[in-house]
Amino acid sequence: MPLYRSRRYKILGGVCGGIAEWLGWDPTVVRILYVVGSIISVAFPGAIVYVVLWALMPNAPA
Repeated sequence: MPLYRSRRYKILGGVCGGIAEWLGWDPTVVRILYVVGSIISVAFPGAIVYVVLWALMPNAPA
């Protein structure tokens, strides 16, 4: 299954929802892990990575 931005679990851009669908996880867990990872790791620029993934990941087919 290819990695797409989610249409169903979309809050901002659907990136975390798409990753959750791809992994078969709960979208809330992926969002929490992403935010915690962004806060804890100073070297991990979470907002920049999110915007890049938003631009590069294709939208899920309808």
